Amino acid sequence: MKKIGILGSTGSIGTQTLEIVRRHREEIQVTALAAGSSVVLMERQIREFSPRAVALWSEEACRDLRVRVRDLDIRVLSGMEGLLEIAAMEEMDALVTAVVGMIGVRPTLAAIEHGKDILLANKETLVTAGHLLMPLARERGVSVLPVDSEHSAIFQSLNGEKRSRVRKILLTASGGPFRGKTRSELAGMRAEDALKHPNWSMGRKITIDSATLVNKGLEVMEAKWLFDVELPQIQVVVQPQSIIHSMVEYVDGSIIAQLGLPDMKLPIQYALFYPDRKPMDAPSVDFYELSRITFEKPDTETFRGLALAYQAMEAGGSMPTVYNAANERAVSLFLDHRISFLQIPEIMEACMAKHQICAHPDVDGILEAERWTYEVIDSLRL
Repeated sequence: MKKIGILGSTGSIGTQTLEIVRRHREEIQVTALAAGSSVVLMERQIREFSPRAVALWSEEACRDLRVRVRDLDIRVLSGMEGLLEIAAMEEMDALVTAVVGMIGVRPTLAAIEHGKDILLANKETLVTAGHLLMPLARERGVSVLPVDSEHSAIFQSLNGEKRSRVRKILLTASGGPFRGKTRSELAGMRAEDALKHPNWSMGRKITIDSATLVNKGLEVMEAKWLFDVELPQIQVVVQPQSIIHSMVEYVDGSIIAQLGLPDMKLPIQYALFYPDRKPMDAPSVDFYELSRITFEKPDTETFRGLALAYQAMEAGGSMPTVYNAANERAVSLFLDHRISFLQIPEIMEACMAKHQICAHPDVDGILEAERWTYEVIDSLRL
């Protein structure tokens, strides 16, 4: 019986993880859940899955939840202290990190310190703290398994091969809802337009990131740390049908790919049961119906988010944190209708241009770079 905790249990990845648990209750036990402020959904999850502890980020929501579940024997925690307590729970084998944002950095590192395997769906942790996380995971002898579809595809395509034989990682992208549009067309795009992803059902923030190609930029950074490759070895390829989830090219020219319909439950289940594979009640690719798969070069002139990611990773140190934090705040402003779509990369570039890099930031240094970035954005005339 594998015992898991889920950070971000009420979000898209968290709820899909629990769907898989429902079908495999004899093999997976949920010992802890954490979320932001979704009291009603968290109560339902508690009563269905009977975790030993839960945490909500909002103290007000936490007080409400304690009242709602006072008939149950369960610890209800709050804030970062609650996340860190869950990360250290003895009665847990693996932690699914599916929270959005840099809130995931400290509990992920804490879980590794306590010997927990990590099922990683929180991009920001590797983007900002990959230089801390991966060496710590090797030191503690724990696994970091990707939940994200593209990195799961790379992981599967690397299975059984030596990293020294990898020539290139081909990271695929759908192109998002604005693929093929010009800058003049993008100028008038609203949040409602950007949230209409053609292939994937995801949370609001990651859907906007897909529209700007920032999501692919974050995945480039993740891939460098996860698979221990150099930045020039990672090539982004637009594959609009989202059937090829990513590929690996080897030194002999062979290319191995992982294909499937766009369904996040596949990489989640693979990570939960790795190295085993379990049957899934889901449709398969009908290649006769599909008829063709196409490829394009990403337009990094129009969609600056991807080009800026390479720049941030080349600069290294605290710069990826600035890239990530600036994007987080800019996306929030865009969703609140306070800035235009094209201002998202402009804000990111402005912050990166002003930043003085800290070469080897610890966790406090990472959080300081985030705070500095937010202050810079607050000072801009938007």
